[in-house]
Amino acid sequence: MQNTPWNHVATRAAFGQLDRMRQWRGALFDAAGFAPVESAYRVVHEEPGLRLRRYGDEHAGGPAMLIVPAPIKRPYIWDLAPSVSVVRQCLAQGMRVYLAEWAAIGDDEQGFGLCDYGNRLLHACIERIEADCGETACVMAGHSLGGILATAFCCLHLERARALILLEAPLHFDADADRITSAVHTAPDARAIAAAFGTVPGSFLNAASVSAAPDEFRWEPYRDFSLSIADRDAFATHMRVLRWTHDEFALPGHLFADVVEWLYRDDRLMRGMLDMDGQRIGPGNLLTPLLSVYDPRSSVVPPQSVVAFHEAAAGSQKKLLQYEGDVGVALQHVGVLVGRNAHAVIWPAVFEWLSELAVLPRSRPVS
Repeated sequence: MQNTPWNHVATRAAFGQLDRMRQWRGALFDAAGFAPVESAYRVVHEEPGLRLRRYGDEHAGGPAMLIVPAPIKRPYIWDLAPSVSVVRQCLAQGMRVYLAEWAAIGDDEQGFGLCDYGNRLLHACIERIEADCGETACVMAGHSLGGILATAFCCLHLERARALILLEAPLHFDADADRITSAVHTAPDARAIAAAFGTVPGSFLNAASVSAAPDEFRWEPYRDFSLSIADRDAFATHMRVLRWTHDEFALPGHLFADVVEWLYRDDRLMRGMLDMDGQRIGPGNLLTPLLSVYDPRSSVVPPQSVVAFHEAAAGSQKKLLQYEGDVGVALQHVGVLVGRNAHAVIWPAVFEWLSELAVLPRSRPVS
């Protein structure tokens, strides 16, 4: 039976209430001492849908780095606490660190889609970075959906990226190997869902993820809790990640539909058929030096989702790293950002690669 307008209103109200409940739970984590411990930053640019942060000393030199988070939850997963902060690691390497903080949009921005996030808004970031520090090209780093956005931008603007670091970023969507892609192929058209919601509630996205991959999103946090409870630092990180999982915000309906239909259902980026503002892009357009990190155990972002695109990318300077997982990260999907093994092994390898590219002048010890 088709939804009636009344059902749409009721559904929006129900998920709105779930969003408020999740925000309330997040506040309980804060009260218990598990709020994120973020680095100081200043906002150097702001427009609808975007706030560009700059971290560290405004007079510092070094190469510019633009972090591109996934536009689903708050970006502090990149800067969760001093001992497990990618932002701090990059600052310690002498980099000028910027972060594209995706902001909630108003009624006038409901039409923001993949071209806005993967091209226009990132281009605004790069232009503002150039005005702020003089760097015309950045190292770009993206996790998960943020990696898709960064990849699209680099395919369109080769001259604006010195290197691209992709962390658990799905770029090839195979329904036979990927639980989420498989679920998408049996789901209704995402444009109908977007039309019903307007902006798609964070609680809906969370429920859809749990339904598609219950082991990773429902049961994995329980297992990690039992493994980390005896380790004070691991437990603190685990709890802060759980707090972060309650800190989503609504996704623009147009962006939701573009990602689900163009990427997960049609695999247009891998097939070289993704139309971004009139230009078709795919791995053949990606000439930027590329480092990709994947988790061989993941079914959320299965290895082939990363490796196939990495191998097909046209650039000659490429490196593939395998992440072996961590205890105390709640969700292994974000372990590459907050895990102790990731900060001890993966990130030093990333910085060494940047040194080999002469982006960083020399490899520095990771703090």
